[in-house]
Amino acid sequence: MVDQTHKPEETAVPNNLQQHHKQDEEHHQQQQSVRENAEYEDKELHKLLVPDITLLPLTPPSAVESNFASYFAPDFMNPGNDQYIYRHPNGLCVVGLASTHSAFKDKVGVSAVDFNVGKSDRSGMKVTGKRKKNAQHFESNTALCKVCTNDASYIIRCCVKGSLLEVNERLIKQPELLNSSADREGYIAIIMPKPADWHKVKASLLSLEEFKKLRALC
Repeated sequence: MVDQTHKPEETAVPNNLQQHHKQDEEHHQQQQSVRENAEYEDKELHKLLVPDITLLPLTPPSAVESNFASYFAPDFMNPGNDQYIYRHPNGLCVVGLASTHSAFKDKVGVSAVDFNVGKSDRSGMKVTGKRKKNAQHFESNTALCKVCTNDASYIIRCCVKGSLLEVNERLIKQPELLNSSADREGYIAIIMPKPADWHKVKASLLSLEEFKKLRALC
């Protein structure tokens, strides 16, 4: 007579092996999934840190392009009086002469800059503290300075209504900065408009692309 007492144990052993095997497979799949997710995250991080070379511009963006939004006031108050307004995210506006300004058509270029216009010398205005105490409020058509060439002189204006925070006094002794870097060291002044005033004047200004198209600079 055959003893049947061990049969349940014999059938239980394969079941246990199958269960362990299933757990091993699930664990392996989980580890593989973790590795795949890690590899995907590494690839995505690599894309952010190391951009595709084919998508990069031929020349890196300038400090102006990186930090400011560029606007232009063509023929402001007078034909040929093209001026730029570079607006920083904090609201400050840097005002200066666009490269197409009539003053740069002179062979010698700008030879002198005079901030003594209107009723006061703009270079003598000093503001202090976070509240910009003593800052004078000007209209968009207020004169900032007079730029002179060998053959003519041009009145440069605020272009935006706001508080005059500073003028570029370096231009008094180094007017040639306008000829070499009017969009950087040769800026004319820094103005802080109120948000409401900025939105009003912004509608009358041209974007960089619009200005390039207008002056056939593309």
